[in-house]
Amino acid sequence: MSDALLRLSGVACMRGGRLLLRGIDLTLAPGQSALLRGPNGMGKSSLIRLAAGLLPAFAGTVERRGKAALSDESLALDRDRTLADALGFWARMDGVPAATVADALSALGLSGLADIPVRMLSTGQRKRAMLARVAASGAPIWLLDEPANGLDSASAAMLGALIGRHLAGGGVILAASHQDLPLPGAYEIDLSAHLPQDAQT
Repeated sequence: MSDALLRLSGVACMRGGRLLLRGIDLTLAPGQSALLRGPNGMGKSSLIRLAAGLLPAFAGTVERRGKAALSDESLALDRDRTLADALGFWARMDGVPAATVADALSALGLSGLADIPVRMLSTGQRKRAMLARVAASGAPIWLLDEPANGLDSASAAMLGALIGRHLAGGGVILAASHQDLPLPGAYEIDLSAHLPQDAQT
């Protein structure tokens, strides 16, 4: 992979027995990002999950160098734990220092909610908690599915700062969004160009 952290080569994605996308080629080296574009139902989320290793590629290969952290519609936090405890559980699983949790909470404006049970968080707070889970993982590869959904302008600014810090530190980001994201210089992939031939006619 040379210095690449994430590489997709000739990838085709199938869901429910239907071919969604084909011919996806992408290489992300440290500090680089890519943004998946396309209408709902086209396969953005499936491609993100495929990059995470949660779905198999129908064709082609996916190579990752280092851990990947995923933020999607699944909260993946114990609703009965406090926010700090729920994130701390994943920090221990990821083998990262406990201090990373405090850093992630601070970066996303959640420090004041550290002792609140996850079930009591609002929709926007839960979204920021998901992003904090990614930030605290220590993973160099971030896979973000609609990361700005449910965020107000202040929270979106926090996301932008978090993304900038991760890229500046040599991480990579593959994101899917129908909204504008703070990913300056990102390589944009229009998934409509990767539909199967029968879907293009």
